[in-house]
Amino acid sequence: MPRVRPLSGTPATVVTMLTVAAMTLTVAACSGPAHTGSVDPSPVAGPASAHLSAESPAPSRSGSPSASPSSRPSTKPASSGSCAILPADNVWHADVSRLPVHSKSSAYVASIGKSANVHADFGSGTWDGAPIGIPITTVGAGQAKVSVTFTYKSESDRGGYPIPTNAAIEGGRSSDGDRHIIVIDTAACRDYELYAAYPKGSGWTAGSGAIYDLNGNGLRPAGWTSADAAGLPILPGLVTYKEVASGHIDHAIRVTVPRSQAKYLWPARHFASESNDTSLPPMGLRLRLKASFDVSHLPSQARVIATAMKKYGVIVADNGSPWYISGAPDAHWNNDQLHALDKIVGSDFEAIDESGLQRSSNSGQVK
Repeated sequence: MPRVRPLSGTPATVVTMLTVAAMTLTVAACSGPAHTGSVDPSPVAGPASAHLSAESPAPSRSGSPSASPSSRPSTKPASSGSCAILPADNVWHADVSRLPVHSKSSAYVASIGKSANVHADFGSGTWDGAPIGIPITTVGAGQAKVSVTFTYKSESDRGGYPIPTNAAIEGGRSSDGDRHIIVIDTAACRDYELYAAYPKGSGWTAGSGAIYDLNGNGLRPAGWTSADAAGLPILPGLVTYKEVASGHIDHAIRVTVPRSQAKYLWPARHFASESNDTSLPPMGLRLRLKASFDVSHLPSQARVIATAMKKYGVIVADNGSPWYISGAPDAHWNNDQLHALDKIVGSDFEAIDESGLQRSSNSGQVK
């Protein structure tokens, strides 16, 4: 059966159980060697299924509760022996501010929406009764692994997933949206991600699942989905409050687009469309905020995010509302400051060609 991918950017999202400082987790030294690729990628036999995008995006929204504090002490980057969110030479951390503009940049930006506003699809407070953003749950070495039954098992990583019964679900327990679960095992330095996750007995069911070694640069097998349409990890592309409070984001940001083409670009591994329209962005396309855009008039939280979009850009990861960027919920977000990102529109972006960074089609390591 073809898979029709629901749109991301659903209105309500659950409270995060952790915000990751500067996208790093400082924990005890990770046990075990680094792997190149997702962990335990042993597919159940059977052909890979085709994946389709929905035709019309349902707009995503975030609420606007009262403003909250917007500053915290800076946090130090991960030191030796700690567990970072992917290596420093990973493509998610690559400075793309000087890369060439893509030959199809104008067409891609126009198809996403030249006049559409950037929107932070995360924040503080609630929308329709649930906090706003994609939550992150952390567990330690003692967390038992449970079984997960997958709808798209031929492209999902097998093996136990250390997901507690109270794991935070995007949109909350009653959500009918994407229902992502992200669990970081801080003892093993592993990122476990599920799409369309529902509790079932002592385990879970999910549409698809992926496991990532946070010390490695490996990509999923070519053509495989993940918990995201592009076959990429979600965690490295989330904006967190703690990194913004530190004054610096050191990675690209996950973004959604209304329609995409049936193609993917490195480092993506999967597409979610039936369209061969070459004016539509492929999954994995990287765009950056133009150097000419003046960020000085933005409030502090928005300014840090906009600065990151200039240096590290955004990566097309799913179909959804135009220019919706992803982050983790946190009570300390100032929603008024985040809404200042609405001053940025599609025409302020340009698509870039990052192919020159690629060392290998099967690795996220850059030159």
